[in-house]
Amino acid sequence: MSSLEELKLELKNLGQEYAKIKTLPESERKAFGEKLNAKKSSILNAIREQEEAAESINIEPIDLTAPFGENTSPFKLTRGTKHPLSIELDHVAEIYRQMGFSVIEDRQLDDEFHMFDSLNFPAGHPARDGYDTFRTSEGFIPPAHTSTMQYRALTRFRDHLDKYGQIAVVIPGRVFRNEDVDATHEHTFYQCEGVFVSKDATLGQLLATWQKFFETYYGQKLNIKTQPGFFPFTEPSLEFQIEKPKSLGGKGDGWLEMGGCGMIHPNVLKTAGIDPEAYKGFAWGGGIDRLVMLKYGINDVRYFESGKLEFLEEF
Repeated sequence: MSSLEELKLELKNLGQEYAKIKTLPESERKAFGEKLNAKKSSILNAIREQEEAAESINIEPIDLTAPFGENTSPFKLTRGTKHPLSIELDHVAEIYRQMGFSVIEDRQLDDEFHMFDSLNFPAGHPARDGYDTFRTSEGFIPPAHTSTMQYRALTRFRDHLDKYGQIAVVIPGRVFRNEDVDATHEHTFYQCEGVFVSKDATLGQLLATWQKFFETYYGQKLNIKTQPGFFPFTEPSLEFQIEKPKSLGGKGDGWLEMGGCGMIHPNVLKTAGIDPEAYKGFAWGGGIDRLVMLKYGINDVRYFESGKLEFLEEF
């Protein structure tokens, strides 16, 4: 078998052979070219096989039964770090726990009922297509928003209305949308949903709750404002904004839109078995990825799902 160096030299010399094609009669060029192409392919395959074999020889085997420790391990040890999204998800959940909210997990795969029907989306409503929803061939839906958990939160904690007079739950979770991916858009990202129900829940309580969260998160007093929005599962619906925090270079002259919120639609309460004449509720939801990007000065949302160690090791 030729050595790797000989094969590479042979490949290089093929250039001279290809140059001969133009000197041949036209009737012979095709067959000559095909013969050279076959020879080139054979040489390239032989080179690849030898390079792969050389790589395998140089791989140092790892003894998985060897003692694991800094002074005993035969290979270099590195300490892992938590993903920045995991760090902030834990931080967000802890803030809400201190405010008296229970924290539950969302689902990675859901269905039409929880995604749309339980949230007051009428059949054929254009909003059913407005979320760029993924669907499996079996009809399941990777949730496009954490609001898919509202029905479960309301029914799971419904007995709290009799015991404690309220339902107070937040649901951080992963969501999926058929987005064109760029520096500010991802097909996979995180949200945190909040649900509160009592006999006297008000829009003022909703705004105060979310304002308190952001003031705790950024460690400073913040002004807030809202503008009208539309979600089938809340009425009225609002877009919630905060003034740009000082930690992000804010000087009271800028606003950041943080998510949507509103009073839970009576139909949503009724579907969950809660009397909308006796109880009222509010809900809100916002992105976690954006919080992390703002906090750490990250300019490309795609870094979170990239799996690049040089990025993850910064945290």
